[in-house]
Formats: sequence, C-alpha cells, structure tokens
Amino acid sequence: MIRLLIADDHAVVRAGLRQLFVLAPDIQVVAEAVCGAEVLSCLRHCSVDLLLLDINMPGISGADLVARVKAHWPHVPILVFSMHNEAQVAVRMLRAGVGGFISKDCEPDSLLTAVRKVAAHGNYLAPDLAERIAFEVTSSSVSAPHTLLSQREADVFRLLIQGLGVTDIAAQLAISGKTVSTHKARLLEKLNLSNMADVMRYAMQHKLLG
Repeated sequence: MIRLLIADDHAVVRAGLRQLFVLAPDIQVVAEAVCGAEVLSCLRHCSVDLLLLDINMPGISGADLVARVKAHWPHVPILVFSMHNEAQVAVRMLRAGVGGFISKDCEPDSLLTAVRKVAAHGNYLAPDLAERIAFEVTSSSVSAPHTLLSQREADVFRLLIQGLGVTDIAAQLAISGKTVSTHKARLLEKLNLSNMADVMRYAMQHKLLG
C-alpha cells in the first residue's frame, strides 16, 4: 500500500485527488497539507511513502520546501503535481531532488502511473515534458540569463513579473522585505537590467509572462 501525503492549497484539487485515489486499491491518502508548514508537520507525525506536492503554496514552497523535506526525510520520494508545465520549472525541481514532475492537466492514468513509479523510488516525467527539456538542453535558450538564476532569485523574478511588490513577495515567500530586495538586486545584475520596465521587457522577449 502506498501511503500518500497530498500537499495542495486548493480544496477542489485535493477533493478530486481523493476521489481518484480511492479507486486505486494500492494507494491510500493518509494526510493532506495546504501549506509548507503543514507538509513538515504531517511528515513528523505520519508514515508516508510519497509526497504529492504542489510547488506553489503559501509560505515555504518550491525548491526550499523540497530541500527541507530531503534534509529531514531523505527516504520520502516527492512527485511534483503542478499547474506549471515549463521545462525550466521541472528542471529546477529535479535538481532540487524530486523524483518526478507531472502537470495538473495530465490524464488520471498518467498520474497513477507517476505515483506508483516515484513511490517505488523511480523517476517520472511526462513524455512531452521530457522532450521539451531535451530540446532546451540542446538549444541556445538554455544559456538565457534567467536560466542561471538561483531558485530563490527565480521565485522573486516570477512574482515580480506577475506585478507583485516587495512587501507582497515577502509575504508570499515567507521571507523579509530586505531579503526580497537583495534577491531583486542580484537578479537585476545577473540579467543586466536596471529597473522593472527592463524586467517586463525581458520577460516579454523571452515569453515568460504566460
């Protein structure tokens, strides 16, 4: 039996996942979490065979949350279940230590396959996503400046181009405004940009606003 922890801040997503997994005789949902802090709490108190993780939740999330889980529960495999289907996001999560990455627009059978494979300490990537990652690695886009940002800088960059200010980004990432400003200054330097107008132009040029 695969004991599953679902981490997603959308109630309708968790409800849909429960309905799917109740039909699978080898999968049992033993806990649910709606933020990074709850993920860590559940792992402290529950025996889990797989963490099914949405990487955009309140508080600590993304690669930072993956790093904390791996530091304290290295035996727990992680399958990212995300609305994002970009190759760069998947690569960052794989580098952080997750065992698989699948988008929320996948077919139910694909999700079940991914859960079983990653729970068995295998790896899973949807074929179309794996193809895009391979294409990016062999194309010039892999050397684009934004691909060289650290995970936290990338998080700040993503929220900046969504129109969030420093205070809102600090609240979203559960860090201080000063830390956000430091990451912002570093990413501007790495991207050779001067201000937010430059940032938005860069995002449009590289088709990052979608």
